[in-house]
Amino acid sequence: MIWAGFLMGIFGSLHCIGMCGPIALVLPVHTSDKGLRLLAMLIYNAGRVVTYSVLGALLGMLGTAFYLAGLQQALSIISGSLLILLILFPIFFKNVFSGKTIAGVPYIQVLKHSIATRLRSHTFSSLFLIGLLNGLLPCGLVSIAVIGAVATGDVLQGTLYMLLFGLGTIPAMSALVFSKNYVPVGMKQIFQKVVPVFVCTLGVLLILRGMNLGIPYVSPSAEKNCCAQTTCH
Repeated sequence: MIWAGFLMGIFGSLHCIGMCGPIALVLPVHTSDKGLRLLAMLIYNAGRVVTYSVLGALLGMLGTAFYLAGLQQALSIISGSLLILLILFPIFFKNVFSGKTIAGVPYIQVLKHSIATRLRSHTFSSLFLIGLLNGLLPCGLVSIAVIGAVATGDVLQGTLYMLLFGLGTIPAMSALVFSKNYVPVGMKQIFQKVVPVFVCTLGVLLILRGMNLGIPYVSPSAEKNCCAQTTCH
């Protein structure tokens, strides 16, 4: 489950290029020294990963509340169903992530203004802050990832899930800055086909996990889970 976050970051990284690419391309990291440019990109991406990790901790805490209430099976089924709905019926959610819809929200305006202000600064600290703020911008892929973080039902696992998700997006984002160009259309189309299949597969696995069908590793029975937890304690 945790490694699914990393794979989602890898497969969905081209989406990140489309959403966050413009910000990455205007970062003050264009220098002839490739070592400094790489360091600057790592600092910027570290800021994004920190924000994602904090979100994972908060959402993992929310998932823990469901577990303590004895609703872990329901949480798993609901999370899996939401993932599948987001992929199969995007028409119902497009307005939620639409730039036109969120552009006028004060929260978004403040974030964009803060990012624009720090883009004029050529310091490593400003790059880290830009990354932190960028991680708070609304994004469809991040919204899908946080559903998985909630489904972990644990603060630590939720944190690791989003940490790995953020790490998975770094290669494509860094390559964008170094190449100063977008990924070829053909490759982008391949990834666009892979992401829905991966997310739907994860959704189905979450639903199966919540159904307690007695299938080892995929859908273990609730009785076995309870016995395992009792033994551990």
